[in-house]
Amino acid sequence: MDWDAQLYDKSHDFVAAYGESLLGLLPDRLDFVVDLGCGTGALTGPLTAKAARVVGIDASPDMIAQARLRLPQVEFLVMDACEMPWNGCVDALFSNAALHWIEDQERLTATMARVLRPGGMLVCEFGARGNIGRLRAAFAEVFQTALGSEGLGPAYLNSERFYFPSADEYAARLARHGFAVRLAEEYDRPTPLKGGKEGLARWMSQFFAQDLDCLPPAAQENVFSAVADALRASLWDGGQWIADYRRLRVVAVKH
Repeated sequence: MDWDAQLYDKSHDFVAAYGESLLGLLPDRLDFVVDLGCGTGALTGPLTAKAARVVGIDASPDMIAQARLRLPQVEFLVMDACEMPWNGCVDALFSNAALHWIEDQERLTATMARVLRPGGMLVCEFGARGNIGRLRAAFAEVFQTALGSEGLGPAYLNSERFYFPSADEYAARLARHGFAVRLAEEYDRPTPLKGGKEGLARWMSQFFAQDLDCLPPAAQENVFSAVADALRASLWDGGQWIADYRRLRVVAVKH
């Protein structure tokens, strides 16, 4: 998926803001921390106070370019998280709002176990079971109708792309790969979207871009309008859209 890093920083900076509390789950005076799915580096900077070496990785070249502008003194790499090259030398993997985008979760978990030293930590937060459930359902229905009206055939439902596990499911996955799970909790986090009436459309244009790219601009605008109509009674509070986020927070230690 292609990311618009400037739009992300301008309209979706809440992602990093909500992730700041994760930093307190990491100990100080670490040697080597990897910020997995670092995006534009908003949380990578604070990580440098925790460790002698911090490397930010992200699969998006646009995100990494923005991160390098933000923090030129920090090492950032365009990298698939499943291909991290380190072996048993990373003190901590830190990840905020990124793991649910990665398709091959078994390979990812095996890679995370490989790169961490014994006693190394995984500290992460990402989408939990039911995350953006209303948003995904409304978008999928409207999008499928739009594809039909454009003569493009059946929809690829975006809900299949995301990995939103329960706490028990994810804890079991980590345990199979040699992690001792210290914390795995799900919680609701209703999230205001920036932009007033346009906030929902801006959010969809970023996070559902892979679906929307097959539609011409006019059809995309029709999708935004129809989804807003479907969700206004449940997610519009009169002044802003409130996305139905649900999160999973995890702390685990490599055996």
